[in-house]
Amino acid sequence: MDQSYTRVSREFIRAQRAGKRRYITGFDGIRTLAVLGVIIYHLAPSTLQGGYLGVPIFFVVSGYLITYLLIQEWDSTHSINILGFYGRRLKRLYPALVTMLLGTTAYITLFQRNLLANIRGTVLTNMIYGYNWFEIKHGQSYFDRFSGESPFTHLWSLSIEGQFYLVWPFVVLALLLFLRKRARAAAILLGIAIFSAILMAILYDPANTNRVYYGTDTRMFAILIGTAMAFLWPAHKLNANVTPAHRLILDIAGGLSLLTLVYMFFTMNGQAASTYRGGMFWFTVLSGILVGTVAHPGSDLNRVLSNPIFSYVGQRSYGIYLYQFPVMIFYESRINIGNHPLFNSLVEVALIMLVTEVSYRWIENPLRHYHYGQLTNDVRTYLQQPGAHRLANSLGVVAALLFGLTAVGFVQQPAAAKPTALQQTITARQAAAKKKNEAAAKKQKALAKQASKLKHDKAVAFSKMSAANQKTAKYYFLTADELLTSQQTPLTAVGDSVLLDDSGDLQKIFPGAVVDGAVGRQADAVPGILNSLSQRGQLAKNVLINIGTNGYVTPDQADQIVHAIGPDHQIFWVTAHVPTREWQNSVNSRIAKTADKYKNVHVIDWYAKAKNHTSWFVSDHVHPNDHGNRYYTSLIAKSIYQQTHKH
Repeated sequence: MDQSYTRVSREFIRAQRAGKRRYITGFDGIRTLAVLGVIIYHLAPSTLQGGYLGVPIFFVVSGYLITYLLIQEWDSTHSINILGFYGRRLKRLYPALVTMLLGTTAYITLFQRNLLANIRGTVLTNMIYGYNWFEIKHGQSYFDRFSGESPFTHLWSLSIEGQFYLVWPFVVLALLLFLRKRARAAAILLGIAIFSAILMAILYDPANTNRVYYGTDTRMFAILIGTAMAFLWPAHKLNANVTPAHRLILDIAGGLSLLTLVYMFFTMNGQAASTYRGGMFWFTVLSGILVGTVAHPGSDLNRVLSNPIFSYVGQRSYGIYLYQFPVMIFYESRINIGNHPLFNSLVEVALIMLVTEVSYRWIENPLRHYHYGQLTNDVRTYLQQPGAHRLANSLGVVAALLFGLTAVGFVQQPAAAKPTALQQTITARQAAAKKKNEAAAKKQKALAKQASKLKHDKAVAFSKMSAANQKTAKYYFLTADELLTSQQTPLTAVGDSVLLDDSGDLQKIFPGAVVDGAVGRQADAVPGILNSLSQRGQLAKNVLINIGTNGYVTPDQADQIVHAIGPDHQIFWVTAHVPTREWQNSVNSRIAKTADKYKNVHVIDWYAKAKNHTSWFVSDHVHPNDHGNRYYTSLIAKSIYQQTHKH
């Protein structure tokens, strides 16, 4: 998204008539708040769960400024130079975008070839601003923070803005030519915006938000609200000499909208149905009010949002947005950030700002003001230099290197993303678990009847066990009593891919266990699954929860999970071992607090057991290997045994 087009309002100033010049510095403040929201959300989603809403703020600002520029040009010259508009946009946006695409692809080619799948389509659709539609078909959910995040995912919004720039000069020209009253144009644009928001609500699918999240038609309402504001509220026609009462109204409207937007940053969950059924639309309306009050010369909001820091960040917000995901994903692929999330977040922010500053000084600004008519002469002069001088021209050498590595990446792109050994294992175990679940559900009823008898049995001697059971007990480090009790214990297990990976071992120790796991599953999906299991009579007296691998668990989500199970069940919640993600400690803290709050919730501390045993895990440091699954299963069996023998 061209959220920064830093100092784009200065383009407006050049087109303004004498005596009407005003650089709206507060827009840099709005951009800063928006980009901070996005960055914080990507670094720590639970801290600012609505930070992704920085994108519609950028859309509103973009719609307002670009439309205002075109309207002002029309008012000054009674014409719109469409080719000149396209030239300015390309010079502003393309250099940094191309640099990011080439640099990221080169890094992937060298160091993370597992991300080369679909690289040609990714790069090419970004170059023509069609990537958002490519993402709908090929991309993962914007909210899936674990399953192989792409460093390009965030570029969907740039494509929507690119599509907007392509058609918008013609739309504005038509509205100005055929509608005398600009309020009518604003009404038409608002009507289409409302239709776009309704379309988002209709097409919303909780199982797959990609269509409404990335779709041009379902996200265009944010840009259109900004464009309508430009027709209705053009800054160059607003009078700074307003009455104190009017100034107070402007300040209250702007202040309240700003405070409400910040509140929604903290509270609007990106996966909640209410977000797509009106919530995001009303957030955008408030963004439009904020933009309008900052643009008005009679309001104090422009001064409130103007300071050197906001100016610095706002002018670089386009680059910050561009480079954030590659920096985060590449850094987190090398560093286990889970134990020190704050420190690592600060390092990531510093790296993002460093890359952005280099891009801003050496690429964006120089090429933005470059006269491309002299390109041929400059290339000829460069080639005529001695080899040593050409080599000294580092930008030329770097550009050639990036193009070369990108070409290699294109050639080496696999026909399709091949499942990893871990993915193949999990898929196979998921299928096996489903086959066993039906028999396990039947066995649960018989086990429930035996429960009272088991409580009074004396400890079983190891020597009296069958040879097969002796072998199993030794393999999982269990006593005879722990194994035989587990085999007679009804259990329902709900979780994510870590649970699936262990499902074969778990159902060997708990033959009556019903296992429901899914790759990428997050906490918000668990209550519905538990209710479904309960309705089918498959919710055992003992319920194992393994959730938290793929994202944060909020207090409300934890409460909903406990309430969906009910107070007459014993709940065993396994802590998360996700050293590669910043939410690890937060999830485990939430599990501990939930156990303190509810007497029937018990913690199985897998994190504490496994944190110093890197040999127990595959290369992602999260999923246990076969050796690690022995300890994972053993810990669960021992914990449930100890708890059931307290009663």
